[in-house]
Amino acid sequence: MSLTPFTKQQLLPQEEKLEVARHKSELYIGIPKETSYQERRICLTPDAVNSLTSHGHRVLIEAGAGLSSSYSDKEYSDAGAEITADTQKVLGCPFLLKVEPLTMKEIELVNPNTVVISAIQLKTRKVAYFEALTKKKITALAFEYIKDEDGSYPAVKSLSEIAGTASVLIAAELMINNQIGKGLLFGNITGVPPTDVVIVGAGTVGEFAAKTAVGLGANVKVFDNSITKLRRLQNNLSQNIFTSTIQPKTLLKALRRCDVAIGAMRGKERCPVVVTETMVEYMKKGAVIVDVSIDTGGCFESSEITTHEKPTFIKHNVIHYCVPNIPSRYSKTASLSISNIITPYLLQIAEDGGIESAIRCNKGLKNGVYLYHGILTNKAIGEWFNIQYSDINLIVF
Repeated sequence: MSLTPFTKQQLLPQEEKLEVARHKSELYIGIPKETSYQERRICLTPDAVNSLTSHGHRVLIEAGAGLSSSYSDKEYSDAGAEITADTQKVLGCPFLLKVEPLTMKEIELVNPNTVVISAIQLKTRKVAYFEALTKKKITALAFEYIKDEDGSYPAVKSLSEIAGTASVLIAAELMINNQIGKGLLFGNITGVPPTDVVIVGAGTVGEFAAKTAVGLGANVKVFDNSITKLRRLQNNLSQNIFTSTIQPKTLLKALRRCDVAIGAMRGKERCPVVVTETMVEYMKKGAVIVDVSIDTGGCFESSEITTHEKPTFIKHNVIHYCVPNIPSRYSKTASLSISNIITPYLLQIAEDGGIESAIRCNKGLKNGVYLYHGILTNKAIGEWFNIQYSDINLIVF
């Protein structure tokens, strides 16, 4: 008998293993009306609803949910959605889409094992929120954590693009204001010195603020401590602009001359305060500060949170605009942006046969999960709130 490395058992014909086919699943999606203060966006546009219903999915929308984004109930029902005034019925859907996180009251009405996709806004959450979701064994995904193939966060990026562009347009409005503004036109008029703009932070917000300001003809200076970010910003703009690392002396000099200062810094937990109260005192009378970083605390020491209804206040003769959630002001654009990011994922989830197998197949989507059937799977949340968490890769593989 010839020598062989196989045992007698292994030489016998083996059974063949075939891949188990994935069965498509039909989604039943509920979109409740946003109840959070100042939230005017909606997760799906009528076009997105149409593309879902034409794939055989059901979408149930609470009456009036799209009005603040200029989408009527008729547009949604024409796109194939079912409209209802019954909030409880909407919250009873197996799949929920929301812009803001669920409120405690809403969590009570949600069925066990529901899948929820919304923002999470970690800074405003409390431990009770996660406990309530855990009790219902909910699987929850956060927009902010969903990753793209290139490792970036598409939802965060798009909303930062909106906030960056908007910050310059808001400043342009505030500069005209008769009572306090200087009656200046934001732009570059022949024979008139151009508007001076200082942007603190060279991330996505800073980049889009710079693009818009340069497009309007302003003289732009960008400050950031990351040379890589400054280099990327230079490469992405069509012309070279003044860039510098954050040195108090250079920054103060720029702030004393500027008409508009935009705060676009980001921090791990709280945004670093880069511009002190004293620096603001040196700024021109009637200059404008738009602090986009106010969502995470603000990078101007003089910033205080304001609302969309009463957006500005004056301190040291400088106009401050410190409204968190700037994209909500441009609700239709922001809704289109969120909708375009989320719709392909929804179709993919259905194609893969439900959220469980979609998470297995898509790493970016898996990154968005922070609760899986009531088990906390996000390290950042676990550490922030001191709650026990498990690695999702040990649960789903």
